[in-house]
Parts: sequence; structure tokens; C-alpha cells
Amino acid sequence: MVNAFFGNFDIASLAIWSFWLFFAGLIFYLQRMNMHEGYPLEDEVGNAAPNQGMFPLPAAKTFKLPHGQGEKTVPDMQTDPRNADLALQKVTKSNGYPLEPTGDPMVDGVGPAAWCARKDEPELDGRGHPKIQPLSVLKTFKVSAGRDPRGMPVIAGDGEAVGTIVDMWVDEPEQLVRYLELELDDAHGGGRRLLPMQLAKIGWFKPEVSVHSIYGKHFAAVPTIKSAKQITKLEEDKVCAYYAGGKLYADPAERLEPQF
Repeated sequence: MVNAFFGNFDIASLAIWSFWLFFAGLIFYLQRMNMHEGYPLEDEVGNAAPNQGMFPLPAAKTFKLPHGQGEKTVPDMQTDPRNADLALQKVTKSNGYPLEPTGDPMVDGVGPAAWCARKDEPELDGRGHPKIQPLSVLKTFKVSAGRDPRGMPVIAGDGEAVGTIVDMWVDEPEQLVRYLELELDDAHGGGRRLLPMQLAKIGWFKPEVSVHSIYGKHFAAVPTIKSAKQITKLEEDKVCAYYAGGKLYADPAERLEPQF
């Protein structure tokens, strides 16, 4: 009698080892696909990092962008052009330690006030239109819940009244208010600025909009936008970073150092 091949072969062992080999290959593939953006790695000052990891960079891949935005090839090997000019200094020679601002971090865009060099063009919805627009130009939108902040004074973190809310900027596909637009008084710089909705508090008992993160003296330096009807991705990053940075940098004596 001649035994069949599988008579002395462990099929269960073949199945489990085949699964582990497939799973290892899947991890290798997914990790390399994940490295199309953000690689090769850099250190804190923009130089090539000495440890690039165990996985090699994937081959360049070109994506066709929707709504006539052209093509994008990644990895594109581009770095942030501000690396050499950032107002930061190393506090130690070792990597991984914090960098210390050397100027006004809120204006320089470093630390918690850092922003990313995104494209200076608006984010588009599925139809190719700017997602975020003022409520004043969206004739089919209205405030259906909560208090309408338009006309309310804006109170800074130090109690100063800096201006008045004149409009709301809406993420049309999400039907969500992203920014409040305020008109600054002359004493605080004049002109219009945007205020991220997440950092604004609309009063229930007192008709005012309070902003804790920055003080009255900081509003004049809030980044402005080029258009009155749309905001670009780069402008969004700069505006949001400025307000968020104030949580630490607006008052160095009260916020920057450890509190007891």
C-alpha cells in the first residue's frame, strides 16, 4: 500500500503558517503605503533623521485630484520651507527635547501656535465648491438652534471688549459653524478677523462672546484672510494656531510656567 502525499503532511500547520506569512506581507505592504506622506523622517531642525526605520520608502505614486486640481505625486520629498528660519533654539544637544522659542511664538507660529504649510487654497466639497463660507452668502441657511451671536460684543481673556460679532462662517456639507467673524474696534486694530467656534463661548445669561485663549492686545495680530467669502487651508491653520497658542503664550507669567 502506498500512502498518499497528505497522509503524513500536517495540513493544519500549512494553513496556519500560510496565514502568518500572508499577514506579515500585509503589514509590510500597508506600512510602506503609509509612508507615501511624512517620509523621509526629519529631526527637530529639518535635517534628515539618522534613523529612518526598517521599511524602505515606497515607489512614487501619482494621484489625480478631483475638480481640476491637477495631480499629486507622493512621496514628493518636499520639506517645510520655514525649517531654517523658525525662531526656535535647542535646549540640549540631544534630540527629542523641547525647543525654546526665541521670539514671539504666537506670531512666529511655533510650539502650541505652530501651523502646517498646507495649500493656500480652500477646501472643497463634493461639488467642487468651497466648504466654508459666510452665513451671509448662504441664503438657504439660518440659525435654527442656540443663540445667534451676531451683534454680541467680544470679550477677551483679560476682560477687554475688542469688537462685535458680525457674521458666522459655516461648513456647508457638515451644516456646522466653524468660525465667528468679528469687527474689531479701532483700539484693537480695526478690521475683521475670524474666531474659531471651538474657542468661543456664547453667553446664555449675558449676550456676549467670550474668548479665554488670548487677551485684548493680541487681537490686532490675529492672521487675516485674503477673501471675504472663502478661507484657504493655510489660512485656517494660521488662524486656529494663533488662538490655540494663546492658551500657553498669551500670558507667560500665568500660563507658561508651572502653576501652584
